[in-house]
Amino acid sequence: MASAASDDGAPTFQVAPMCDVLLVLLIFFMSITTSQVLKIDSNITLPVAKNGEKREDKAKAVLLNVAWDPVLGEATVKLDDLPLDLNDKEKCIELIGNRALDPITKKIDPEVRLLIRADKQVTAKYIQLILELGAEAGMDNIAFTGQNHDN
Repeated sequence: MASAASDDGAPTFQVAPMCDVLLVLLIFFMSITTSQVLKIDSNITLPVAKNGEKREDKAKAVLLNVAWDPVLGEATVKLDDLPLDLNDKEKCIELIGNRALDPITKKIDPEVRLLIRADKQVTAKYIQLILELGAEAGMDNIAFTGQNHDN
């Protein structure tokens, strides 16, 4: 930061360039945070996985949020922030597969992980269906999320 001398010889600090930089950083972090927050469904209560291990690698992921609707008695699934209709299996397979494609080879990227965030109330038949959809889409790198303690 440049400082200029005032009439009495004391240096002064330029505030305007600092404000410009801070505003740019603020906008940058707001834009990143918004896209990440949209992908995670805050209504999901993750199951406890006391022996689960935190993955240190930051692999690319296709995120499936599986929430339990107690009124309907069924699971609702979102691919990132896009709702999926589990009755249309072909469309679900296509959408999951497209998110995992390598843009250069047009094949499933082996580094992409299918990350399933399922509510602890979701029944096994829905988890089995989601695993089948992922397998039929060509994904074999699958992980589940959990928490290490009850809230």
